[in-house]
Amino acid sequence: MDFFDHLLMALKIGIEPANLLWCFTGVLIGTLVGVLPGLGPVATISLLLPITYKLTPVQSIIMLAGIYYGAQYGGSTTSILLNIPGEASSMITCLDGHQMAKKGRAGPALGIAAIGSFIGGTFGILMMTFLAPPMAAMALKFGPPENASLMVLGLTLITYLSSGSMVKSFMMAALGLLVGSIGTDLITGSMRFTLGLPGLAEGVSIVPVVMGLFGISEIMLNLEESCRKREFFKTSVKTLLPNKQEFKDSAGPIARGSVVGFFLGILPGGGALLSSLVSYAMERRLSKQPETFGTGSIAGVAGPETANNAAAQGSYIPLMTLGIPCNVVMAVLMGAFLIHGVIPGPLLLETHPDLFWGVVGSMYIGNGMLLLFNLPLIGVWVSLLRVPYVLLFPLISMLCLIGSYSIENSILDVYIMILFGILGYLMKKFNYPPAPLVLALILGPMLEKNLGQSLMMSNKNLLIFVESPISATLLSVTVLLLISPLILKRFKQKRPGLLVQGDLDL
Repeated sequence: MDFFDHLLMALKIGIEPANLLWCFTGVLIGTLVGVLPGLGPVATISLLLPITYKLTPVQSIIMLAGIYYGAQYGGSTTSILLNIPGEASSMITCLDGHQMAKKGRAGPALGIAAIGSFIGGTFGILMMTFLAPPMAAMALKFGPPENASLMVLGLTLITYLSSGSMVKSFMMAALGLLVGSIGTDLITGSMRFTLGLPGLAEGVSIVPVVMGLFGISEIMLNLEESCRKREFFKTSVKTLLPNKQEFKDSAGPIARGSVVGFFLGILPGGGALLSSLVSYAMERRLSKQPETFGTGSIAGVAGPETANNAAAQGSYIPLMTLGIPCNVVMAVLMGAFLIHGVIPGPLLLETHPDLFWGVVGSMYIGNGMLLLFNLPLIGVWVSLLRVPYVLLFPLISMLCLIGSYSIENSILDVYIMILFGILGYLMKKFNYPPAPLVLALILGPMLEKNLGQSLMMSNKNLLIFVESPISATLLSVTVLLLISPLILKRFKQKRPGLLVQGDLDL
C-alpha cells in the first residue's frame, strides 16, 4: 500500500462514530488538562487507564493519545492570558505570549498559537504516515538478541537524557527493574520477591504504580501550594487573527518549529518541552531583532507552540514501530497497549493495522477539532482556574482509589498505589526523575524475556549479542553513552576555557 492508501484507511477508521466520540473526549480532556496547572497528561492518562478496560483497543488508544496532544494546545491559553504554564512545554510561551496580552494583543497570540499548533501537529502526523511503515519493516529484522540490545539502549537513553543527576536516574531505573522482576520467573516458574503475597504472583501492575507516581504525588504537591493565590490578568480578546505583518513574522518560526519539533520528538528524552525550548532559542538566534524576544515577539509564541505539537506527534513513532517509548508519556501509553494485550512494535502494522491507522486517522481529525473548538472556549478554560484546588483534589483522589481497585478488585493494588504515591512525592521533592522508573518497569520483563530467549538460542553464549551487526551497533551506542560523561569531564579538565565560552554562547 502506498501513502494515499494508508491515508484513506486511516481516515476511514478515524471517522467511525465511536472513534470520533472518543477522539473528541480525548482532546477535550487534554485541553482541560493543559489549562489546569499541576495535573499534566501523564497523571491524567494514568488516572484514566482503568476506564479503558471497557473500551476496544482502538478506542482507548485514540482517547489517551488525544489527551497528550490536546494538552499541548491547552497549555498555551493560560500561559498567554495568566502567565501560568498549564503544561510544562508551554512554559517558554509565557515569555512573549503574556507580554503580548499586556499590550492588548492577546487575541493574535492565542490565534497564532492555535494555528501553529495545528500546522505543527499536522506536519508530525504526515511524517508519521510516511516514516512508520518503512521503520516497521526495518524493525522486522530484529530477533531476540536485537530486541534485547534495543531495550538496553532505550533504558540507557531515557536515563542519560533525564533532567538532573545521572546517578539518580540510574538509581530509579534500577528500582524499576527490581519492581518489574517481582512475580513468577519466566524461565524457571519460581516466585521472586512476592513476600508470600499471592496477589504479586503475576507481578506489579503498571496502573497503580503510575497512578501513585503521577496522580497521588501531584495531589500532595499541589495541596502544599494551594494557599498560593493566583493573580488574574484581565484583557479583552477582540480578534483572534494576527495582522498581515504578524503572519509574515510567524511563517518562518512555524516552518522551522514543525521540523525541529518532529525530529526532537522522535529522540528518547526529547519530547515537547525540549522542542519548545530549542525552537525558542533558535528563533532568537536567527532573528534580526533578538532584543524584542521577551517583550512580546509573536515569533516567540509561534515557534515553540508549533514545535511542541510536532514533537507530541513524532514521539509516537518509536513507540508504535520499535516498541520503545521515548518519554514518560509514551511509557504510560505503552502500559495501555499491554493492558489490552497489544504489543507495540514492528508487528503492530501487521497484527493490528486497524489500531495503528485508526490512531493516525484520529490524530488528523483531532487536530482539526482542537483548532475549531479551542478558541471559542477560552473563557470557559480560564474560568476553571478560579476553582480552588481543595475542591478538586477529593474528586481526583476518589478516581485514583476506584481506578486502582477496579483493575483486579484487589485491595493490594490500592496499597501499591498509595506506596508509590508517597514514593513519587518524595522523588519530586528530592529531584529524582520518575521516567526511568516507569520505563524500566515496563521494559524490564520484556528485556528479561528476550535475554533468556537469546541465551537459549546460543546455548548460553554471550557472543550472540555481538555477532549480529544490528545488536552490536546498538550495544556500541549504549557503551558510548555510558562513557561519554567521563570523556566530556576529562576534556573539560584539559580545556576549561574553551568549554566555558561555548557554554556562554549556548
